[in-house]
Amino acid sequence: MELYTTLTDLLADVRSKDREIRFIDGETDESTVKFADLWDRAIAFLGSLQARGMTSGDELIIFSKSNESFVIAFWAAVLGGMVPVPVAVGISDEHRLKLFRILSQLRRATLFTESDLLARLLEFSQKRDLAEITATLNTRTTLISDVDPATSGVVYESTPDDTAFIQYSSGSTSDPKGVVLTHRNLCTNIRAIVEACQWNEDDQSLSWMPLTHDMGLIGYHLSVLGVGMNHAVMDTNVFVRRPLLWMKKAHELRATQLCSPNFGYKHFLKLFQRKGLPDLDLSCVRLILNGAEPISWELCEEFLGALAPHGLERTSMFPVYGLAEATVGVSIPTPGAEYSRVTMDRHSIRVGDAFRVVAPDDDDAVSFVRVGQSIRDVSIRITDENDAALAEGTVGNIQLQGGSVTEQIYGDESATAEIFTDDGWLRTGDCGVFVDEQLVITGRQKDIIIVNGQNYYPHDIEEIVARLDGLDLNKVVVAGATPKGGQTEELISFILYRQAVEDFVPMIQQVRDLIGEQTGLEVDRVIPVARIPKTTSGKVQRAKLLQAYFDGEFDEVIGELHPTAALEVDTDGDPLIAELEVICREFSKDRIIGPDDNLFEVGVSSLTLTEIVLAIDEKHPGRLDISDLFDYPTLRQIAAFIRENS
Repeated sequence: MELYTTLTDLLADVRSKDREIRFIDGETDESTVKFADLWDRAIAFLGSLQARGMTSGDELIIFSKSNESFVIAFWAAVLGGMVPVPVAVGISDEHRLKLFRILSQLRRATLFTESDLLARLLEFSQKRDLAEITATLNTRTTLISDVDPATSGVVYESTPDDTAFIQYSSGSTSDPKGVVLTHRNLCTNIRAIVEACQWNEDDQSLSWMPLTHDMGLIGYHLSVLGVGMNHAVMDTNVFVRRPLLWMKKAHELRATQLCSPNFGYKHFLKLFQRKGLPDLDLSCVRLILNGAEPISWELCEEFLGALAPHGLERTSMFPVYGLAEATVGVSIPTPGAEYSRVTMDRHSIRVGDAFRVVAPDDDDAVSFVRVGQSIRDVSIRITDENDAALAEGTVGNIQLQGGSVTEQIYGDESATAEIFTDDGWLRTGDCGVFVDEQLVITGRQKDIIIVNGQNYYPHDIEEIVARLDGLDLNKVVVAGATPKGGQTEELISFILYRQAVEDFVPMIQQVRDLIGEQTGLEVDRVIPVARIPKTTSGKVQRAKLLQAYFDGEFDEVIGELHPTAALEVDTDGDPLIAELEVICREFSKDRIIGPDDNLFEVGVSSLTLTEIVLAIDEKHPGRLDISDLFDYPTLRQIAAFIRENS
């Protein structure tokens, strides 16, 4: 593939190709945009932006529920030399506050969104008495309805070193950090990804990853666009509500290129194992890029085993490694080779250790998947805590150099300096080692929790929990890790508590409810601890708490807090409510959900709510949709609604 100078050059080149982007918003709700039409519609949108006074260098925050509108707005900004800033649409207060903080950080930002989203943002900003944000929303917002298709914008001649867009990682909400990517960064990484994956214009990609995520936007829009490939973008919420549609569309489109992190396979399998998909042919699928969170060997095996009868080859599973600060792609295996793992002694994977291989059934075994070699224009080194390179076979910090590595965090010199070594290597915050010339990710140096492919900083969640009466930041520790035998990362909250264990039970629900309400995250465990280990300088040692959890030190107290009897719920003798309660118990783990509990207030995630609705739909087909929960949020109300529609 040729190396483009700018994204503008890329789009100008592919506009002549007879290819299209398909936007999937439901089983039959689809639209397509030809590459040539993408240019024309982006130019019209650009004309509207320029007519309202926007010029090169201005930022356009893209906050949209529509993937089609997102793509048009993104390219309009790029063609005008403006800076797109994708921000995920969420329903929690923290999502809105993050948007407001980004809006305040940027120099000359305009918000692109939909009218209903704008109304909710204005209502929230006014409720919080954020006068400056309210004024900005009223004066510096543009809607898709504002676009005049008859207008024509003037294309700006960008240079390779101009900022192409800013990626705000999904990590910090209290102090969001924007990774600045130039046209050179992007074009360099796009070429490297296409070559490493051996993509060509005759491939067909399908992705449900959000376009606000680097894998969704760069991997499965910009890169596949650059190679001239037909590609389909499924709305992430559609995948969450109807996970089987992912493979159904792969079959229909004869898709050769897919992608998903762990939670996507797990979510798909939960429904697939109960309902199946007859007449499914996946022999067309060549690669499924697997990244964005620690990769579970066991989950990959379960997924491949379930779909092997439908023609899915083992060689399609394609574990990769990347991060926003390096644009997206860092290491990729050789296509066509079967993926593999290495099992190490969990006590030999600290920085500076020479890892020890053990049998998979060893009590101290932990499995890691090989994620390939560094791609073109990226160099990887493994270092000690002093940034000195380590010998082959030694676990250490992963550091990068190359043309796709960012040079700055937007408007933050100290954060920029912090992520680079004195000799100019990027500190990824990840730990790893090379095994058989392939990179293996063994853990994280920085405290980041990864849930459903999204990053969260523990201190953000800890600040939320500390709002509860009787708590403060010195009494709360939040951490995430995948336990032995687990497939996805657990979110665990440790609370300093020295009173009777039985008196701690109300705290569990309070913590889960508050975190769920504020962030949309689901807490797996809330554990009382007698002490919080800290370094001599006062830094919390999360790793020690997690190791104690993995070693079973808290098993007894967990058993006392969650006895089986506690799960018995009074259903008033109503068999339908009892049936619904059993379904809820299957997906909500040890949370107690009574007939009159509001499902939005019991500390379960939106993904869990979707799984509950899908399971109810199996028992009572066509009677309940996820949207019905807003009007009927309790089990009693759901039961009455189902009976009404019987």
